[in-house]
Amino acid sequence: MNLWRWLGLSLFFVAAVLFINSVRLPIADAQDKGGDKDKDKTAKTDKADDKSKTDKGKTDKADDKSKSDKADDKGKTETPKAGGGEKLPFTAFHPKSKPFYQEQTTKTVQNMKVQGQTVVQKQEQTFMILWTPKEKDKDGNFVVTQQIKGVKMKIDIGGNNIEYDSTKKNPKNPMTDFFEKLTDDKQVLTFHISPKLKVVKIDGREDFIKNLSDINPQMKNLLNAILSDKALQKMAEPTWWAYPPEGVVPADKKWKDTATLELGPIGTYKTDFEFTYKGDDKIGIKSNLTYSAPAAADKAGLPFVIEDAKLTSKSGEGEAVYDKAAGRFKSTSLDMEIKGDLKIAVGNQTTTVELTQTQQANSITRDDNPWAAGTEKK
Repeated sequence: MNLWRWLGLSLFFVAAVLFINSVRLPIADAQDKGGDKDKDKTAKTDKADDKSKTDKGKTDKADDKSKSDKADDKGKTETPKAGGGEKLPFTAFHPKSKPFYQEQTTKTVQNMKVQGQTVVQKQEQTFMILWTPKEKDKDGNFVVTQQIKGVKMKIDIGGNNIEYDSTKKNPKNPMTDFFEKLTDDKQVLTFHISPKLKVVKIDGREDFIKNLSDINPQMKNLLNAILSDKALQKMAEPTWWAYPPEGVVPADKKWKDTATLELGPIGTYKTDFEFTYKGDDKIGIKSNLTYSAPAAADKAGLPFVIEDAKLTSKSGEGEAVYDKAAGRFKSTSLDMEIKGDLKIAVGNQTTTVELTQTQQANSITRDDNPWAAGTEKK
């Protein structure tokens, strides 16, 4: 799973709606639903590891607190111990840490059977996200800004192609206007994140949405729904989503988490995760996703209405790799297949869509922007 996977799927709706309005594509073909590999390695332990554990048992709480404070103030990390109880210090958001980029790529293939006909949709989208740490706020929360520095998107909806690349010159149309505004340097969100890595506040959301909706005022309600304060919080958390509680690997090397994301007229995604520490800074991931149709009060905003849905994941597996030196995740990957039925109403006509979808989501974190050379947007 990656940072902008959910938002990417939501923005696809926006792009599709804009594209539909400009070329009058069949609306039923614009449907997209979200979904989210487990490479198992055993960690080797030696006598030095055993000695390390013994030494750890002799360390008192005062020493641990001292080390923690130093890591927090200076962004330095201590050498972790192997096995259960290993510490994975997260220092990426500390005030003295350097900005970093996340390259988030999602590849989706959908087979939709509608009224006896099969429509195949393929989508590949990549977001280049910049995180910049700032000074902590008065409550001791981390403060970090987030900007979308680039977007690359290829969509094939039943043979109708949509393509956008922020590093190149694109033909003018409503969709390109939207993405150009999305990657504008003025589009900045500021996150306040607690020491326990929970988003407590987001600044800049209203201006972010206003700048996007200025392109097409009819999109404002949809953007407000899919970019709600709560949704943006949940969209940010996948940056550290595989992180163990309190940054310490449990004794049995396993932990769980649940993420619920409400996206207004697009519906609600609930994902249960199970993480397993595999050693060598690798974390195995298993996930189970369920989707529910939007509530009656949330169904407005799209050119169609999702009346009902029964979608569940058939499998979801992946891996996260931690970078102790950088104090953040180096990469994450998650593959998932979902199946089910959707009832979609267009005007007064309701159609049942049989959906089978496979999705590959990958994230890579870097110190520098690999798209910087030759791009028009700095």
